[in-house]
Amino acid sequence: MRNALGPEMYAAGIEALNAAENNPDVRSVIITGDGANFCAGGNLNRLLANRQQPPEVQSRSIEGLHGFIECIRTYPKPVIAAVEGAAAGAGFSLALACDLLVAARNSIFVMSYSTVGLSPDGGGSWQLTQKLPANLAMEWMLTAERQTADRLHQLGLINRLSDAGDALQASLALTSSLNARAPNVMASIKELTQSAQTSNLHTQLDAERVHFVKNLHHANAQEGIEAFLGKRPPSYKD
Repeated sequence: MRNALGPEMYAAGIEALNAAENNPDVRSVIITGDGANFCAGGNLNRLLANRQQPPEVQSRSIEGLHGFIECIRTYPKPVIAAVEGAAAGAGFSLALACDLLVAARNSIFVMSYSTVGLSPDGGGSWQLTQKLPANLAMEWMLTAERQTADRLHQLGLINRLSDAGDALQASLALTSSLNARAPNVMASIKELTQSAQTSNLHTQLDAERVHFVKNLHHANAQEGIEAFLGKRPPSYKD
């Protein structure tokens, strides 16, 4: 079913992220699809079946999806989406929730909800409105038109493009750079970037001060500074 999403996948995703967080050998995470597509979104047959159930059934299912999305957003390690083929509906929302997005040039992104009489979930409306002009985000959600990877890259939603079939390898190359950096600093940068979206300058300056002082007094700062001055590669620890 082109990696259609459902409650079991949400729970498995959170479990996998928790296991990776507790493993010091894992410094970044890649989310990718099994096969030719990233994710087709929700399982429409399951959604039809849920119409025969009390509304609370679908509400709990969406809470599971949103728990997965929030887990990614608050995760202390970098999370990269490696996209091949289609990222549709909640699959598009999932890709946007990741910290970095690597996509094959022939991949397709679509907020497909309105095509089937539904409205967005998975934080798609928030992500697009944060990252695009509001009228463009509105257009993508209202029309459910397919968007190319090239256009998303031009608009800044995709970090890196790859040849078809190479998105995972391109993502692994990106993680090699991220994994060589101090894990505590990666976590601070994620937190600061997210807080900056809602903070005023004064609040953000306070947050930067707190993180900077904390990281300066972490052992990794001594290692990083001494390595730079000594013109050698640093060796950071958790």
